[in-house]
Amino acid sequence: MTIFDSIILGMIEGFTEFLPISSTGHLIVASEFLGINQTGVTKAYEMIIQFSAILAVMFNYKEKFTLQKIELWKKVFIAFLPIGVVGFLLSSQIKELFSIEIVAVMFIIGGIVFLIVEKFFIKDENNLIDDVEKISLKQSLIIGFAQVFALIPGTSRAGSTIIGALMLGISRKASAEFSFLLAFPVMSAVTGYDLLKHYKEFSDTNLLTLGIGFIVSFIVAYLTIKLFMAFLDRFTFVAFGIYRILFGMILLVVFS
Repeated sequence: MTIFDSIILGMIEGFTEFLPISSTGHLIVASEFLGINQTGVTKAYEMIIQFSAILAVMFNYKEKFTLQKIELWKKVFIAFLPIGVVGFLLSSQIKELFSIEIVAVMFIIGGIVFLIVEKFFIKDENNLIDDVEKISLKQSLIIGFAQVFALIPGTSRAGSTIIGALMLGISRKASAEFSFLLAFPVMSAVTGYDLLKHYKEFSDTNLLTLGIGFIVSFIVAYLTIKLFMAFLDRFTFVAFGIYRILFGMILLVVFS
């Protein structure tokens, strides 16, 4: 992997991880275009840029990472449990789903679902839950089950959790913020698991390439979170639904 590859993939990870457009799907497609094979070294790199995205959440929401917010983190942990259990039990089966065709189809399906949710489920915004700390334990668990769909490549972890939250009457901004916080235990678990599996690969990895990817991913993720929340002050998720459908159709045409 070259420094150019590292910069491109770091930007893609940072930009797409917290948007409802599937970071995994975009990384798979980008790797195809760049001719990067999925080796142990590549996995080590992906682990590093995912970890930097976790740090971006912590820096954006420092006030949430305190002992005073223990009740909120109980809800986040409850939401994490379904994907943690299912992902652990079905990890080998999930790996077999990784293909451009599946990514493309799930992009389209996810886009359609977003358009349907925006049209039929968001009625009176004044009655929506607009604070993540007001989300109940039951709602957290339901959002957690919605997140399980993210194990299918191209679905998007952020997208599945946001859709689940919207359907429970949670505002767009609160849905997105809960998705950001939920990324912390999910991505920490994935990163930790990959570290145990691929720690030997770091001895064969260019540390400069890793470092550049880490910094690029962090900066882009940090800015993306801020811009995304500002975007939701004025707009809906319709644009993301349309983007997903168009991107999925392009993938089917290009790779068919």
